[in-house]
Amino acid sequence: MMSSANENLSGPIIIGLGEALFDCFPDRQQLGGAPVNLAVHAGALVSRLGGQGLIATAVGDDALGKTFLSLIDEHQVSDELVQIDSQHPTGRVDVQVDGDGQPTYEFQSDVAWDYLAFTEAWQQAASSASAVCFGTLAQRCEASQKSIRQFLTTAEQAFKLFDVNLRQDFYSAEVLRGSFELASAAKLNNEELPIVLELLGLAGNETESMDRAAQALIETFDLAWVAVTRGRQGTALYAEGECYTSEVPQFERHPNADSVGAGDACGAGLLASQLLSWSYADRVALANQMGAFVASQPGATPHLPESVFAKLQ
Repeated sequence: MMSSANENLSGPIIIGLGEALFDCFPDRQQLGGAPVNLAVHAGALVSRLGGQGLIATAVGDDALGKTFLSLIDEHQVSDELVQIDSQHPTGRVDVQVDGDGQPTYEFQSDVAWDYLAFTEAWQQAASSASAVCFGTLAQRCEASQKSIRQFLTTAEQAFKLFDVNLRQDFYSAEVLRGSFELASAAKLNNEELPIVLELLGLAGNETESMDRAAQALIETFDLAWVAVTRGRQGTALYAEGECYTSEVPQFERHPNADSVGAGDACGAGLLASQLLSWSYADRVALANQMGAFVASQPGATPHLPESVFAKLQ
């Protein structure tokens, strides 16, 4: 097991809070779950600065759960906040990828991350976290929703990124509103944005432009910023009345590449650079670099190239 959240650390502690699962493709199984993906990538960044990524989640006492623990150890992410559930299996999601590399998901129900518990260890971690990322999916069941909100309320000092991440029908206006109210900032994609506005009653009589929609969220929930991921167009970061974009770099594409986790990598770059007080222009450039690289590789958590870490030196 990696070192604890309070042991010999001088840099930021970033926690991914929520679901842990395996993306099950027709020909392979890979580590997944948006909070997991973000914690892996954000942890890789801040580890260069004496920080750490942590995952607050649950897995089953089964073969996939053991594989999960082994894989996050390979990524040098601590398992101290991973709960082992002997009653429910490790989460799975069946993934189908179209010819453009775009995924669709089918989630297994009644799994370990549906039963997250707000333990003493989680309370201590919440109190020491620099940043926390959470989403809607892990709030699909009452037990986990309650624990996630307790964690976020306890983490008073932390910067909280709400990664909207709409999946199937596992979201509602109530979950969205409560999550935005607890958040410091939000990330969502350009397809989710109009859905969120409609559910929250923020859409105007005419179709909202992306700029107006993002600004509506910022003003309604007093957010520091809103990031909108746009696939191959990269991320648009809205902050302080401005929209920041940057060129999307090109990486050599692996034959089995898919875009799974590209948005999570963007979020990791935005969250780590938030804690480092980078300019908004530099933040979105890092987010695009990380997202583009992950989209060029198979799976959601490939090891990042050294070029990503250049500005951390």
